[in-house]
Amino acid sequence: MGIEQYLCPNPDCKKMIFYLVWGVSWSSSRLRGMTGMTTDVKKRFLVYPKGSNRPPVPPQVPQNFAEDYMEACVVLPDSSKASAALSRRCLQSILRDVANVTPGNLANEIQQVIGSKTLPTHLVKALDMVREIGNFAAHPTKSEKTGEIIPVEPQEAEWNLDVLESLFGFYFVQPEILKSKKDTLNKKLKEAGKKEMK
Repeated sequence: MGIEQYLCPNPDCKKMIFYLVWGVSWSSSRLRGMTGMTTDVKKRFLVYPKGSNRPPVPPQVPQNFAEDYMEACVVLPDSSKASAALSRRCLQSILRDVANVTPGNLANEIQQVIGSKTLPTHLVKALDMVREIGNFAAHPTKSEKTGEIIPVEPQEAEWNLDVLESLFGFYFVQPEILKSKKDTLNKKLKEAGKKEMK
């Protein structure tokens, strides 16, 4: 194991970039001022700076949900399992705090939301998939064929984040956009002496 460091090539940045490198053995010589790699890289983890290639959280999303989502995004390159577990936690928080389900296990909470018939069909179908992927992350499940623990794949963790973004749109972003448009229209209606929309 070793650490690689690079200077950002962007002339406006010029900050240091650090990677933790797995499967590498380093040798160094202070006299010669050189460092050399003696084995192959198995895996490389970005240590600093941390970031995500996902879009930023919309400003309408409350901070507690945004924090879980952003953390799930940032850990994804290092651990799809951790990302999926955080996505599952974020989903459960949204269901309890926004959809007002009775707290229990996540499967029952999802059934309550489905039973309320308040979500669009495409989101209803997606909710249980987030739970199942999150369960692979939170509860080690072994393959019946090989006996090995079934991993959470990066694309599954990405998909969980996509579902959370859709929920953010449904619960937070779209209602704010519609409210803003209605407020603008009501100003015009009032100016014209007409009845405002409720």
